[in-house]
Amino acid sequence: MPKRILSLLLLTLILSCAKEDSPDNKSIVIPENQKTPLTPAQINSKIDEAMNSKGTFNWRDADSHLLWSAVVNGNNVVTIGFGNSKANFERAKTSNSIKIQNELLSIITKYEDTTLDKALLSADPDLNLIDVLISKQETIIALRESKYIRYLEPGDYKYIAVRDAQYRSGVGANSSVGTSSGCGYESEVLAAADYTTVTPNAKAPWTFYQHNIPNAWTVSTGRGITIGIIDTGVSPNQSLLGANFNNGFSTGRTIQKNGVYVDSIWPWSTTTDGVNDLCGHGTSMASVATAPRNDRGLPVGVAYNANLVTYRAAYNVVLDGYQEQEGVKKAFTALGNNANVRIISMSMGYVFSVGKIEDAIKFAYGKGKLIFCAAGTSTSFTTFAGVIFPAWMPETVAVTGVKEGATFQACDVCHTGSKVDFTVVMQRATSGNTVPVDSYYENQTDYVGGSSVATATTAGIAALVWSKNPFWTRDQVLAKMKESASLYPNKSNEYGYGNINAFLAVQ
Repeated sequence: MPKRILSLLLLTLILSCAKEDSPDNKSIVIPENQKTPLTPAQINSKIDEAMNSKGTFNWRDADSHLLWSAVVNGNNVVTIGFGNSKANFERAKTSNSIKIQNELLSIITKYEDTTLDKALLSADPDLNLIDVLISKQETIIALRESKYIRYLEPGDYKYIAVRDAQYRSGVGANSSVGTSSGCGYESEVLAAADYTTVTPNAKAPWTFYQHNIPNAWTVSTGRGITIGIIDTGVSPNQSLLGANFNNGFSTGRTIQKNGVYVDSIWPWSTTTDGVNDLCGHGTSMASVATAPRNDRGLPVGVAYNANLVTYRAAYNVVLDGYQEQEGVKKAFTALGNNANVRIISMSMGYVFSVGKIEDAIKFAYGKGKLIFCAAGTSTSFTTFAGVIFPAWMPETVAVTGVKEGATFQACDVCHTGSKVDFTVVMQRATSGNTVPVDSYYENQTDYVGGSSVATATTAGIAALVWSKNPFWTRDQVLAKMKESASLYPNKSNEYGYGNINAFLAVQ
């Protein structure tokens, strides 16, 4: 046989073997006992087992059968974070982003035996991530073998909703409804002991005096600083967070309302339901952080001259499922891209990590934003958790609530732990009353508690500090807040640096 022909045959054989051995071409065999997906109850049981033994759960540690089972039980949606390394999450810093994306999509279309238009749900413009539709376990296995995969997660598996269904059916200890957590339109007349009237006729909440905020106002009111709040939106019925945002001593500032939440069970739906709060939680957070120092006899916010940008990103505080997690991701990236925003506050979370939200927070953090997140407020579904996601991320500042008193004691529903950075006194020792806020409705008041209000309060204090020192960096502002806290320079394993003295922080 001529040497030329022999060489060609040898080259063909080598290329053929290489093709057959590549991750996206080799035969994948699924064991017989893993060809049927687990039920939602079985999936949750495995997640709970991991959290009970390790204290946390991450889909990276799940085997492909568990992962596929959650995908099948979640509208077949998969979120893929990709990149050249684990830290490579930003498209602008990834020259081969489109090439990697196309390579992963080719694996999906091959194993799913489908076309690109049926496989790709969305591709994020800022982050190295895509949402796709996958039905086969083989596809997931092939993708996980790619060196470009940072994470691969079920994009619409609702862990909390499954727990809720179990409790409703009597599997759990009670019948509390987790999906309504944090919502309510109630109004309540404030007890006289829970506020002090300040000019021009505003109510300064009792908790502000615990943190020396009224004295801090003699130095700084937050002017020139913009706070971004990611929550359930703002009530259209509360004019102090709308047309009268500049009432009383609050002047020359702006409020911008945005909506990125899609109220649909279908991940492919893209029409948002607007900017208005349909829960009540977001209104309370906006109030405690930035409500005007008004002349209407209603509660004032911490940074009453700061600007506010709000995002309706979720239905309630428990970020369960595709649309809420997608909304929060969009809000963080949008605020990251907003050069006017310096502070981001989010009093919502989840019991374990969500890759796309992690990416979005890192994106915003990379833009210099100071990010505050709630350490967690207990429902029947989260009592087992310590500091919740994303408050435990190194890019965020975790805040929780404590009771009034000389010694530290967590509020009745507040989470504590080593990831906590600051505390806010937000529950009265005797009455149990929490923080006065402007209600969902015009000319009405309410109380709000938990780590949620503690977080928004701390974001307001940060605005006071940054307004006093407008040329400081995020790290300088945070350092000053730590130095002004009650436990500094020590850090408690449960309560972080403790309660911030706002007056000291603006010196």
